[in-house]
Amino acid sequence: MAVAENVRPLAGSRTAWLRWRPEVSTELLALLASVFFAVACNYELWHTLVADVQAHARLLVAVFVFVVALQAFLLGLVLTRWTAKPLLTLLFLATAFAAYYMTTYKVYLDPDMIRNVLETDPHEASELLVSGLLLPLLALAVLPIAALWRLRLRSRTWLRAAWIRLAFLAGMLVLAAGGALFAFQDLSALARNHREVRYLVTPTNYVVSLSKVLLATPPGPAKPLLPIGEDAHEVARADGGRPRLLVFVLGETVRAQNWGLDGYLRQTTPQLAAMDDVVNFPDVESCGTSTQVSVPCLFSPYGRHAYDQARIRSHQSLLHVLQRAGVQVLWRDNQSGCKRVCDGLEFESMARATDPALCDPKRCFDEILLSGLQARIRPDGRDRIVVLHQLGNHGPAYYQRYPPAFRRFTPTCDTEQLGNCSRQQIVNSYDNAVLYTDHFLARAIELLRNEPGYDSALVYVSDHGESLGENGLFLHGVPRAIAPTQQTRVPMVMWFSPGFAQQQRLDLACLRQVAGEPASHDNLFPTILGMFQVQTGIYEPKLDLLRGCEHTRP
Repeated sequence: MAVAENVRPLAGSRTAWLRWRPEVSTELLALLASVFFAVACNYELWHTLVADVQAHARLLVAVFVFVVALQAFLLGLVLTRWTAKPLLTLLFLATAFAAYYMTTYKVYLDPDMIRNVLETDPHEASELLVSGLLLPLLALAVLPIAALWRLRLRSRTWLRAAWIRLAFLAGMLVLAAGGALFAFQDLSALARNHREVRYLVTPTNYVVSLSKVLLATPPGPAKPLLPIGEDAHEVARADGGRPRLLVFVLGETVRAQNWGLDGYLRQTTPQLAAMDDVVNFPDVESCGTSTQVSVPCLFSPYGRHAYDQARIRSHQSLLHVLQRAGVQVLWRDNQSGCKRVCDGLEFESMARATDPALCDPKRCFDEILLSGLQARIRPDGRDRIVVLHQLGNHGPAYYQRYPPAFRRFTPTCDTEQLGNCSRQQIVNSYDNAVLYTDHFLARAIELLRNEPGYDSALVYVSDHGESLGENGLFLHGVPRAIAPTQQTRVPMVMWFSPGFAQQQRLDLACLRQVAGEPASHDNLFPTILGMFQVQTGIYEPKLDLLRGCEHTRP
């Protein structure tokens, strides 16, 4: 009898749930969904307004009313009796993911971040699917979706439905206007001074950003890149001069603040520091705060100083100019591709290599980029550039970016869920990954020292930096206008063989002085053209870091 008595309430609850089928109008459903999104899925918006903007109660009320009304209006444009449940199901699911990542890492879902998401490879994506997602998905997606599908949507005649929908849309516009007028001066100041806040309003942020990305890059085959530097040609080498080889190491997510050569309290670059022929640039600014922005930008003649994203993405890169001038190009990748800067050029992905000493089923350590490299660059009389695109310090799985031998700073954060680690553990894992990049660069330089068929050089620069908990920020991708220096200041080093320096008549003492001055990704395009003595109308001599220290070019 006791067992039967315990079962009855559960059976009764189940029966009550099955019988619960309230009828609502589509308009009311749109309003309720908008309120739910504003209250349950916008923690980062409200936290930023209170903690960073220091908004008062009147402004918070105005923002709440405006956001609810605006999102209800937008939902009212697309929800019908037939589309409401499928569309809201997708929105609840996507918004649960968005809310979790925004709250955990304090990211802004602007078009650049959405482009990052769309171009992330499966291995990167899998590192972000962690157990911490379960509770947000249950609360923000599973339960609302279950309740949604129990509702019955009211049926109306076509004419009555049209009039009611028009009245609803008009009412939401009036409500939004009322919310704006309630604190108009403060709201307009917020819109002017904190434009980035609009990328915290969920789900409008990712829906609008996704629309912008899709409009900028419509589906279907990509259009051919427009040519640049069609007049490019190499100045002939002096008689007896060996071919030039430049290894350009494109780093990933290393910030200058944790770079030993830049004065970091920890020596995270001991092998480079022991080389007296390495030139370090301690004050370098990145073009963007994400790979999707920085990589196309730093290989473009337009760069940050003349930044135009559409122009950069639609035109060829530095590598195409070099290839046109006669320099052989090879891109070796341990990341998620070259973002079209090597379209049509020789490309080799190392991410799925099977070297048991350097690879597991998911990833390879960056030394895989050096595996078999000498066989790929056997001297044949031609100049060459080899781009090595690192996995580097890509987060949040910093602990997976270095072999066990480089676990020098402990204790480490051995999980992708950074919230389960102390900040010191996160920094320790990050610094160990920097230590491994130092080793990787030292190995690359030694490989070039022992390559007798070329006069060689190496350039290393990181694409962007990383936040490690400063001001509650983690990872990267904050809009460039408000990005902290941790995400925009990056390390850069150069190394030249004696033969390369002699062939260029390069004064290294002079270059060390130049290296102490501010530089940026914008300097790379002309500097690398100058290294190969490529003449073209798009070369900007004033941005060439080597020009003032070479005695062969006027």
